[in-house]
Amino acid sequence: MGKIRPDELDARLASDTEPFVLDIRPTDHYRRNAIDGSHNVPVYDDIRSGDENSLRQHLDEIPGDKDIVVVCKMGVVAKRATSLLQSEGYDAKTLAGGMSGWTGYQKGSVGYKIRSLLWRLL
Repeated sequence: MGKIRPDELDARLASDTEPFVLDIRPTDHYRRNAIDGSHNVPVYDDIRSGDENSLRQHLDEIPGDKDIVVVCKMGVVAKRATSLLQSEGYDAKTLAGGMSGWTGYQKGSVGYKIRSLLWRLL
């Protein structure tokens, strides 16, 4: 399964090949902090509990002609959503570290720098 690091996503968002960023977190979390231009489909709790049908009901909102980057809080539940999207034919990746990773990247935190080094090594 594919993943994309926050710095890679940031570069893609500034390019001509901008991906569709699908944020699956609950709406209140999304409203508090989200990646600019992302789209919220609040299916996090359903997918976490094993109900993939909630995401399938929103497939018409997800473009089939763009790369998809799936975002959740830490990236764990997004991996499940990414897997489902891939099985449906989407070119989907999970944002490594989720919004926690993105926020750390934006702030240049030491925690992000350590995780980024580990992502590159693994």
